[in-house]
Amino acid sequence: MNRYVQDAEALSAYYESKTFAHIHADVLDILPAHAGLVLDVGAGSGRDAAWFAGQGHEVVAVEPVAAMRARARSAHPHARIHWCDDRLPGLTKTTSSGSVFDLIWASAVWMHIPPRQRQRAFRKLVAVLKPGGKLIISLRHGPSPIGQKMYPAHSDEIEQLARAHGLTIIRIVQADDKLGRPDVHWQTICLQAPDDGLGALPLLRHIIINDQKSSTYKLALLRVLARIAASATGLVEDIDDDTVAVPLGLVALYWVRSFKSLVEHGIPQKPINRKGTSLSFVKKHGFGALREISPYRLRIGCRFSGSAAHAVFMSLRDALNTIVKMPAYYITYPGEQQAVFVPHRKAQAKLDDFTLNAAFLKAFGDLHVPRTLWSAMSRYASWIEPVIINEWIDLMQSYERADQRTTYDQHFDLLRWLQPTHDTGEVRQLVMQIKESQPLYCLWSGKKLKDAFAIDHCLPFSAWPCNDLWNLFPSNHNVNQKKSSYLPSAESLAHSRERILDWWGLAYIAGAAAMKERFISEAQAALPKLLSDTALLSPENIFARLMLQRAQLKNNQQLKEW
Repeated sequence: MNRYVQDAEALSAYYESKTFAHIHADVLDILPAHAGLVLDVGAGSGRDAAWFAGQGHEVVAVEPVAAMRARARSAHPHARIHWCDDRLPGLTKTTSSGSVFDLIWASAVWMHIPPRQRQRAFRKLVAVLKPGGKLIISLRHGPSPIGQKMYPAHSDEIEQLARAHGLTIIRIVQADDKLGRPDVHWQTICLQAPDDGLGALPLLRHIIINDQKSSTYKLALLRVLARIAASATGLVEDIDDDTVAVPLGLVALYWVRSFKSLVEHGIPQKPINRKGTSLSFVKKHGFGALREISPYRLRIGCRFSGSAAHAVFMSLRDALNTIVKMPAYYITYPGEQQAVFVPHRKAQAKLDDFTLNAAFLKAFGDLHVPRTLWSAMSRYASWIEPVIINEWIDLMQSYERADQRTTYDQHFDLLRWLQPTHDTGEVRQLVMQIKESQPLYCLWSGKKLKDAFAIDHCLPFSAWPCNDLWNLFPSNHNVNQKKSSYLPSAESLAHSRERILDWWGLAYIAGAAAMKERFISEAQAALPKLLSDTALLSPENIFARLMLQRAQLKNNQQLKEW
């Protein structure tokens, strides 16, 4: 900070030599269109705060250097600018004020925060961000000026912090330095919080509770999307700033799983006194032929051939016909004819041999979902889904005759989403086969595995039921007992990185083609995406996703670490 104190006047003039609109032209279109409350962190000369105030915003301008604040007050004596002597990572005065902001503007400030303090700094910023609000951070790349202490800053760090706190990345901009410094360039990262207070949740409430329903289809589609948001976000693609695309094949797969037990137990999904009460997606050679197929097999990474493939394919196709014509068409914004969910279907030729992987599920097309709605579902699926299920049960009970009424608990059991079994036998058998030809080592401790080894769920099954191949680690029996159901710390996971990559390579990547395909498909579906993702997942990429999922579980569930 010494240079800011000593050269406040010269630095202020330097920063003021270019206008806000010139410096930040690449993000002008996503700044709040209506006047609101803006937090300018590290306000410096006051140029940015003055621009926001000039647009009608109320601005809290945080600047810790008294000399800079004094110069800024003098240069920009605007009544809508409220100056504050505060700083990151604590942001104590700002947070204690009780204010929450439509926009948090952190331009050219992140490189001054020591890396060990950035997690706290980001948490503080999120704490004062309104639902649906935007957080914009610019990162400086290049050598530090003489007299100024700066630390390296990278976009992947911001990405991980954002996803761990439930924020969505809506834009990343690369730019040369607008002040003409040839060895300096910038990244601006634009983030948005879920609109859970003013848009998404009220819309969901309207659809779940108030919207007219002639069947359970609308609730089923919402439930399916909530389940995908909770367990298969890796297959969801960004379309633009406002929309994401969910594979229609995945929607159909989860639809079939949702209805399988209900249909097989004869639970009505429409009023029984109405003509044509049969379900349009339940046909003899599709859904009707699934009775012998366990719902546990209707999951990402499972392979089908012959008659089973025919039944699964036809059931997905018939489910899509119903979804596109019924709930996706009739779920509209309140008082409007505009559909909330927009299908973009593709023709998919019937296959007699396939794997339920990303390529297969995306070949049916996409369902476009508003980003704010998707963000709310991703963050609050565990709260949204029980409300949907409660309404679904109420509807089904209203459809039943009084003499055939099924209890609430019976309905609930049939609607329960079947989680993967806690079964490590397949990987245990694989470990025993490999141990016959070469030594294997505990992925946590590096100790050579003895006959009495254990198979550990890296991310604890009790917190996040996942029996995917990538999540099953051979480990020393005693180490496994100590880890128990704790979440591995970031340090523990990073320390074991090379052993994990070696195990994945030996057991899955270099193994049978079907095992490799399943390993990649499961990881691609279950683990969150990174900005650096490529079309072909490498073990290194999967490990980075695993680290990010670990961080999300830690943040969302506050699990104890090991």
